[in-house]
Amino acid sequence: MKSVNIAELKNRLSSYLNRVKAGEEIVIRDRDRPVARIVPLLPIDDEDAHLASLAARGLIRLGQGPMNDEFWKLPAPKVSAAILRRAVTEERDEN
Repeated sequence: MKSVNIAELKNRLSSYLNRVKAGEEIVIRDRDRPVARIVPLLPIDDEDAHLASLAARGLIRLGQGPMNDEFWKLPAPKVSAAILRRAVTEERDEN
């Protein structure tokens, strides 16, 4: 199990997340004192069961059936070009 200080984790987050994706656990230290652990998630075979679990914990709300035609007539949200650029850049940096 790899152990890393917070500053090093921040500087090389993508590298450490790749190690976690590969199955390794990472212990996070704050001034050489262990404070947290990053572990890989188990693959989820049943998406509906996963969604139901998230809803049971209050993390999401499940929909009430298909969206009606009125939903598609609602105006799209206004998002500035700067915010969109930042979101796309962040997404690209994560991959």
